[in-house]
Amino acid sequence: MATEIKAPQFPESVADGTVATWHKQPGEAAARDELLVDIETDKVVLEVYAPEDGTLAEIVKNEGDTVLSGELIARFSAGAVSSQAAASPAQSEDTEPEAEASEKLLSPAARKLAEEHNLDVAQLTGSGKGGRVTKEDVLNAIKEKESQAETVTAETEASPSSPALADSETELIAPGERVEKRVPMTRLRARVAERLLQASQDTAMLTTFNEVNMAPVIELRKKFKEQFQKTHNTKLGFMSFFVRAVTEALKRYPAVNASIDGNDIVYHGYYDVGVAVSSPRGLVVPVLRDADSMSLATIEKKIIEYGEKAAEAKLSIEEMTGGTFTISNGGIFGSLLSTPILNPPQTGILGMHAIQERPMAVNGEVVILPMMYLALSYDHRLIDGKEAVQFLVAVKGMLEDPARILLEL
Repeated sequence: MATEIKAPQFPESVADGTVATWHKQPGEAAARDELLVDIETDKVVLEVYAPEDGTLAEIVKNEGDTVLSGELIARFSAGAVSSQAAASPAQSEDTEPEAEASEKLLSPAARKLAEEHNLDVAQLTGSGKGGRVTKEDVLNAIKEKESQAETVTAETEASPSSPALADSETELIAPGERVEKRVPMTRLRARVAERLLQASQDTAMLTTFNEVNMAPVIELRKKFKEQFQKTHNTKLGFMSFFVRAVTEALKRYPAVNASIDGNDIVYHGYYDVGVAVSSPRGLVVPVLRDADSMSLATIEKKIIEYGEKAAEAKLSIEEMTGGTFTISNGGIFGSLLSTPILNPPQTGILGMHAIQERPMAVNGEVVILPMMYLALSYDHRLIDGKEAVQFLVAVKGMLEDPARILLEL
């Protein structure tokens, strides 16, 4: 008797989802808890697993179809299967077992990235645990492919009549040809676009800037980095200092930690700081709950954990909802100055940027210092300019004298 496979129960904040990738096709066997399908929502990718050993009997919702919470997406026939039946019927008898293994050890994020760049999954080498192919492995393969393409292009320019190129099956674009490619926007990208447009239309957003001398934090990290890593088994980064500085500043200026609900102002008595993280699917913002009670080591470990989960599309809805304030670090991409956009219903977001050595006047003398521009975007409906500037100055002061963070001065 066939078992119905249904979409997971979505949280109230998620209306529906899209079938992203079927990892099994009708007639293919699956072991208990083996991944069957990925369902993409506007926040996370949800995975649906085989309820027991058996065979995928029928696919009701194909890739690209929209599904509702708890909606029927497939039918599954339970029962023991042989090792030969466990292989895909489309596989030939001479299929190498290594190719099958690589399919099973490919993370959803790595698989999607490989498919987007037309990479042969069977040829990828996994560096992860148990030979798992990670996103970094796929990125390295993409770079190698691009490097080879550049070499071929150079050879083409040097010898247009090369016999090797004449026999190539690669489709070459004629000079002057104007190529376009139309692809549907992912649900995450569509949701990001919707929220950014909402922020620009529904808030009175304004940005104030300042700059911070990062030398004290850099010296502190340099002095204690080895001892810190030995003690806490994690590296001491910049983000933990910013999170702690922000939470202390939020305590002094509650409006920056508040939100607007209709005609009401909601002041939050807790400090849940969202940290923007780049992922293959786009920008996501997991939340550090009660960040004010976290140690620097705990913050660093949590950020690393979130980064790994984002890379493999493993972040849960709970990890990405809520948040009373957000920090975005464009500096890791080389941004020197930008205007971060609010993440409604939050009323403040701090933008970090690249550290750059610049000549600064200190006590009447010109000194070269590692400086970073800070940008605070805020909702002017709730936060006055004076309060926004004072908040940013407080963050700056604690970073330039990190002892004030510990002493809460």
